[in-house]
Amino acid sequence: MQVDVFSARPFSGNPVAVVLDGTGVSDVQMQTLARWTNLSETTFVLPPTTDEADYLLRIFTPQAELPFAGHPTLGSARAWLEAGGTPRRAGRIVQECAAGLVAIRHQGELAFAAPPRIRDGALDDAYLERITAAFGIRRERVLAHQWVDNGPGWAVVELATAREVLDLEPDLSLIPDAMVGAIGAHPAGGEYRYEMRTFAPAVGVLEDPACGSMSAGVAQWLTASGAAPAAYRVSQGSRVGRDASIAVAAEADGTVWVGGDTTVLIRGTVTL
Repeated sequence: MQVDVFSARPFSGNPVAVVLDGTGVSDVQMQTLARWTNLSETTFVLPPTTDEADYLLRIFTPQAELPFAGHPTLGSARAWLEAGGTPRRAGRIVQECAAGLVAIRHQGELAFAAPPRIRDGALDDAYLERITAAFGIRRERVLAHQWVDNGPGWAVVELATAREVLDLEPDLSLIPDAMVGAIGAHPAGGEYRYEMRTFAPAVGVLEDPACGSMSAGVAQWLTASGAAPAAYRVSQGSRVGRDASIAVAAEADGTVWVGGDTTVLIRGTVTL
C-alpha cells in the first residue's frame, strides 16, 4: 500500500510505501525497492521477534536504512490495520524496529509515542556555523538550537518566525551529511504553533514534506523546557506543495505523542 500521512486532504501529506509481507525479501531487495520508489521512506512489515510487539518494521530511505522514522511508523500502522492486522492490546499497536519498541495509539488519529532521544543538547559552534551558512542566515537569527536525535540524526535550529523558516533557500551542498531542520513560531491565536522544514541530504532526501521523527524530538525538547505548551500543531510542507498538519501532545509523565491523519491511496502488488 501507499499511505498519505499527516494530511486530511489526499495527496497533500507525506507518502510512504508499505510492503505488507517482507518475509524472504533480502536487504539488497529492500534497498533496491526503496531507491526505485524514490519516496522519503519505504517500509517492510515482518513478524515480530518479541511477544510484546505486533510486528517488526524495517524502514529504508532511497540510500539507507533508518532505525526509526515518524511518518513511516504511522503510515505502516494504517496499512497493517487496513490489511486486517489485529493489535494484541485494545486501542494500541506496538511496533518493533531497530530503535526498540514504539507504542502507537489508534483511537481517532493515529499517534506514536516518541522514542527516547539518543542525542540531545546544544549543537557545537562548528556545526551550527555550517548550518547557518547552508541556510544563508546570520548566526544572530538563531534563537535556539538542539540535537533532537531519536535515530535518524536530527538537529534543529529555531528562528523567530514561521515566515523566516518558509523563506529559507538552503544550499544543501554545504551540508551533504546533515539531517537538520528549522522551526519558527506562527502568530499567536492561529491553528499552528510552529512552521517546520526538514532537510535530509545524508540519506538522499532533500526536503521532507512532513517529518514525524523531528516533530517528536523537537516536542520533547520544547515541552520539557517549558518553551511550548503541552499540546500544539505543526505545519509543514508548503514549500514543496504539501499541506501537512502534525499534532503534538505531551503527558504529565513526559511521554510525547505525535499524530495525524493517515489515508491509504494506493493498493497493489510488488514483483521483486
